[in-house]
Amino acid sequence: MSSEYELSDHSNADAFVFTFHAVDEKLGPNQRWSTWLDVERGSRGPEPRPSWVVTEQAAIDTELGILKTGKEADVFLLERAVEAIGDNPAKSSLLAAKRYRTEEHRTFNRSAAYVEGRRTRNSRDSRAMAKKTTHGRGVAAGQWAYAEWDALNLLWTAGVPVPYPVQVEGTELLMEFIDDGEGGAAPRLAQVRPSKELLGVYFEQLRDGMRELARAGLAHGDLSPFNVLAQGERIVMIDLPQVVDVVGNPRGMDFLMRDCHNMAAWFTNRGLEVDEQELFADLLTMVF
Repeated sequence: MSSEYELSDHSNADAFVFTFHAVDEKLGPNQRWSTWLDVERGSRGPEPRPSWVVTEQAAIDTELGILKTGKEADVFLLERAVEAIGDNPAKSSLLAAKRYRTEEHRTFNRSAAYVEGRRTRNSRDSRAMAKKTTHGRGVAAGQWAYAEWDALNLLWTAGVPVPYPVQVEGTELLMEFIDDGEGGAAPRLAQVRPSKELLGVYFEQLRDGMRELARAGLAHGDLSPFNVLAQGERIVMIDLPQVVDVVGNPRGMDFLMRDCHNMAAWFTNRGLEVDEQELFADLLTMVF
């Protein structure tokens, strides 16, 4: 519905006639207004942004259901959509909303070994975390969200096959939903049985991704066939909050070797011989 407001008794009254559109503010129980413009500029995805990213303030987020329940975070399917207004067409996209739980609601606490060498964003947060205050518990959960956010930004920009990071706020990370081409979620690598030819394609992509991680001085830290999605002929690495500084972390090399072992074993078991030691040595040339 549109309305007009006109100023009278003016020599150029037409210049003061404008049209506005009334917006229904009654949202459903699983809806909210888009939070895109609520977050800081640095908490929005890297440019150039994919054309599917919805940035309009009038967009509505609709929660469609849960994709995955984890020990430390849950992932929900979210549709961000805006209706057609005037000459602007309707636009929508599906997002994965990963929400980290605070410490008291987790069933798993990440090993402190992952975070050795990391720094907290400010001293106040460090003190709050040490005292385990309510604020501190929220900061701790948010740290994992921001750690994954930073990793996704770095890797996406470097061309690594990871979901595009849309935005982060508090303990919620919004990212690209990786589908299976038919509207469902892409399966994990552990669930697929690719041909030997496709195995080779997958491995080349995986090795290139691991190389880019190593070039940045990082290891995934928890890489396995369960943290890689198979989207047709493309693989996508996921679950990156625990990325490890290979040099700064005392166990960095151990984490890198474990990543190599997990992936080499899976490919070898599927019929493509992959030597974990050769893979490890290749990645080390990227680190140093």
